[in-house]
Amino acid sequence: MNVRFTLKVAVIVIGLSLAVAACGPAQQEVTEGGPMQEIGEGEGQVDIIAWAGYIERGTIDSDYDWVTDFEAASGCKVNVKVAATSDEMVALMNEGGFDLVTASGDASLRLISGEKVQEININLVPRWNTIDPRLQNSPWHTVDGKHYGVPYQWGSNVLMYNTEVFGGTPPASWDVVFKEMTLPDGQSNKGRVQAFDGAIYVADAALYLKHTQPELGIDDPYALTREQFNAALDVLREQRKIVGRYWHDAFVQMDDFKNEGVVASSSWPFQVNLLQFEGEPIASAIPVEGATGWADTTMMHIEAPHPNCAYKWLDHSINPKLQGDLAAWFGSVPVVLDACTGNELLGDQGCQTRGLENFDKIWFWKTPVTNCGGGKECVPYHEWVTNYIAVIGGR
Repeated sequence: MNVRFTLKVAVIVIGLSLAVAACGPAQQEVTEGGPMQEIGEGEGQVDIIAWAGYIERGTIDSDYDWVTDFEAASGCKVNVKVAATSDEMVALMNEGGFDLVTASGDASLRLISGEKVQEININLVPRWNTIDPRLQNSPWHTVDGKHYGVPYQWGSNVLMYNTEVFGGTPPASWDVVFKEMTLPDGQSNKGRVQAFDGAIYVADAALYLKHTQPELGIDDPYALTREQFNAALDVLREQRKIVGRYWHDAFVQMDDFKNEGVVASSSWPFQVNLLQFEGEPIASAIPVEGATGWADTTMMHIEAPHPNCAYKWLDHSINPKLQGDLAAWFGSVPVVLDACTGNELLGDQGCQTRGLENFDKIWFWKTPVTNCGGGKECVPYHEWVTNYIAVIGGR
């Protein structure tokens, strides 16, 4: 699988003031146009934009808490703003006022090219070398040899389904959410399936076509010619006729599966895990066409108001205990391989069951661009957004 593409950007990191009040925290030293060179005293808080379920303090289950100990040790209170889509994350970072964001690949390069995040000094992240080597220099956070974030977690999008409806046989194809059909319980899927409310979902339709209509010549679901893009839109327009709701809030989706008759949808392992924990008849599958996925990176705003606390969190975020607990909670894969053994919540086979060996089989989210390589001109992301909004609107 090729998830790499080249993006040349020049990011100028805004110089941080060295003047401090006598009672204020010590400030970090910076080099002209470069990343921080020293971590000073914490500012008392760190403000993070994150996906639902990514930063837990034990409010849902006391076993899953990787915030309380950090706050006690660092003196930095963790404040979390949950975002439902990558587009929302980019919008919030554009507004400013936040320190960090757990950005997926369809947001990270937009943030770098838009000069909204700063280069990370990996020498100030002591645990950096414990990160899975496959992720240390990933193209979604590394540009021209500079790192603009610290890997956090990765995983696959899944097909979540109701086991009472599908019996003992998982859905073999994504067509169960793309085409009207009679399900194993004898009823139509119309009004009982969902789709993701984000333009990056066009790639899921393209991946489906890559398998079902090979004559289209789709090599990369994020690098689509006009013909390929239009074919994906046609799939999504047909899907619009059967979708009951476009989801973006994980908890609303879980309620829809429990109370509103939804029986199949693209989803995240997070929802699957929580619904199973609650005893709901839920399971997940990766169908024959494969799956898209995410490899998320914690990135630091170029004008982060609390940079010292932010750096303290960056290192904390990749300690093995946090990584293993988060993987167990979210259903994702740790970026620190040491987390795969000795974690009571994850179990010694937890990384394998969550897809550790599937890294090269997942089509990780990335931002579609016009110049997609090989002299080919592809449909850029802003057209994905406008056209997907039109699809959802019935056009």
